[in-house]
Amino acid sequence: MRVVLFGATGMVGQGVLHECLADPRVTAVLAVGRTPVPREHPKLRQRVVPDLADLTAVADDLAGCDACFFCLGVTSLGLSERAYRRVTYDLTMHVARLLAAGSPDAVLVYVSGAGTDPAGSRMWARVRGATENALRTLRLRVYLFRPAYIQPRGGVLSRTRWYRLAYRAAGPLYPALRRLAPGAVTASDTVGRAMIAVAAAGWPTDVLRTRDINAAGDVGAARR
Repeated sequence: MRVVLFGATGMVGQGVLHECLADPRVTAVLAVGRTPVPREHPKLRQRVVPDLADLTAVADDLAGCDACFFCLGVTSLGLSERAYRRVTYDLTMHVARLLAAGSPDAVLVYVSGAGTDPAGSRMWARVRGATENALRTLRLRVYLFRPAYIQPRGGVLSRTRWYRLAYRAAGPLYPALRRLAPGAVTASDTVGRAMIAVAAAGWPTDVLRTRDINAAGDVGAARR
């Protein structure tokens, strides 16, 4: 399976990249982003694009892939709806349309968020919901991941200092939290395994909430 990964330097993307490189079902990974990933691997190829709003230089790289894992995202804090939509909706659809043109029927896994609702009262939920609905119109097999809390594991780090401190404090509690709240808590490596499992074999629904992500991640671990 040939995978294109957007957002490989972010917390979720780091975990997804690690799982892709470790899984024999993934034969090649193309990481596309504004900054390079600080690692090398025989399966990994990188394309650094300073402006992700213009991906014409990498359009040919999106042709012939089997799956695209879209892990890019920003917080809505401090952003107007227009600014948040530019990153969340416009950029995502730019990538998805190029993918649909070059690799029709490929799998696109989009990391959304718990609480996403196109008719919701919260700005970010409406924009995420509009993005999900637009992705469904394309000639792609789209799966929408809506995780709640994600615990970084396996050396994955958030780029935000106070997030790192919070995750470090929560780390020892993760196993208990996962048992007590499997519908609310997952981990970065589980998300990566779930994406690979869904891309390889599909899933009964196109929306995967935290409980589904954990189940798909368990399937992925069993089949590795």
